[in-house]
Amino acid sequence: MKKILLVLLAVFFALTSVFAAAQQETAPVQKVVLGSQPVAITFWHSASDDAGPLVDKYVQEFNAKNTYQITVKAIYQGQYSDATTLMKTILSAENYKELPDIMQLDATGKLDYYNSGKAFTIDNAVKYFNDDIIGGYLAGALGNWQFSGAQLGLPFATSTTLTYYNKNALKAAGWDRGPDTFADIIQLSKDMKAKGITMATYGTVPNTPSLANWLGQLGSYVVNNSNGADAKATKLECIANGALKTFLTEWKAMYDAGALQNQSLSTNQFVAGEVAVFTGSSSSISNLLSKVGGKFEVGASTFLRVNSSAQYGATVSGSCLVMFDSDDALRKAATWEFIKYMTGESVQADFAIGTGYTPGFKAAVENQNYKNLLATTPQFAVAPQQLAKTPASMRSVTVGPTVDFYYAIQNEVSDMLKKGTTVDATVASMDTNLQALLNNYLRMNP
Repeated sequence: MKKILLVLLAVFFALTSVFAAAQQETAPVQKVVLGSQPVAITFWHSASDDAGPLVDKYVQEFNAKNTYQITVKAIYQGQYSDATTLMKTILSAENYKELPDIMQLDATGKLDYYNSGKAFTIDNAVKYFNDDIIGGYLAGALGNWQFSGAQLGLPFATSTTLTYYNKNALKAAGWDRGPDTFADIIQLSKDMKAKGITMATYGTVPNTPSLANWLGQLGSYVVNNSNGADAKATKLECIANGALKTFLTEWKAMYDAGALQNQSLSTNQFVAGEVAVFTGSSSSISNLLSKVGGKFEVGASTFLRVNSSAQYGATVSGSCLVMFDSDDALRKAATWEFIKYMTGESVQADFAIGTGYTPGFKAAVENQNYKNLLATTPQFAVAPQQLAKTPASMRSVTVGPTVDFYYAIQNEVSDMLKKGTTVDATVASMDTNLQALLNNYLRMNP
């Protein structure tokens, strides 16, 4: 009798479990209606200088005008690296509730975001909201924020690297255009010295982003897997094809000719008339013109080429906006509305006008106010023209040991110039040391 009772009870509980599971499967999904109740979301950003007040303005306008009772709390988290470090700390401690709903992210944080386990990618959002907006953005701007086939974020502050020059100084040296190649820098230096112009011609120290540009012009990546955009970078890709040697040979020739200062001469030194040419972000145009204030005429041209055989162009850089999975349907919906607003036509056009960043949204490029700016201030027009020339295959570098890789490149190139190391020896040293950084990261992060 006891055996029969036990069997009956087992069957009863089994049937009860099946019935409950069936109810769970057929229960309707609770849909959240955005605007049905107030919702607050957190936005981390790293916008400073001209960009900072503009971001504050956009947040205030969104809070005042959106019809969904959304309140965005904007928090400035310092430089991109500071924000990425804070994100990594939170992820390491698994204090996920401290993550923001949306964050401004640059290339240094791509891998950490992708591997966070809390990423709510654009692909996730498009599927979740059934709202495919990808076609509205420029392919080049989108491509910089892809990893391993996933669209991580949407372009917000899209920039590229340009060549700026003191038109007055170049004119005095007999030049009516900006330099185009490293060989031009050498010739310009000779012409400036012949005219008694004592300011430095050009000065910078290569780093990860600039090396990606110059090797990209030569048809090479710094590291494999499309500079780490398709999958984790595991090895250097610029050694066997000779691209690194070509670059270093041309770079050393500038230095040996006295045309290159082995230091990163800044915007302030350019404004002060201490250097004739410098390469910098297109995002600094507005600030640069304001600082010069008419003391001399500022020229802007495409990024310096390694040699006359190199392609034109420089990689897309800047920052994107990424979302985290809050596990809160209402906050997710509010975040989706905010990210579309910040990367849409109105904000993108206004942000480009106020800074020098290039719109990442197609309609913003055709915005009349933005087109008026390009027509009246030609320096702003160089960045979109360069992006149009830049091959789609050129990508910024995404590696795990971001900071160490950056400084290792600077130190290796500087040692070559200061210590008189040969190009071949420098190539071998960079091959060994940069590969060691990659290997160590891969060993610690399998």
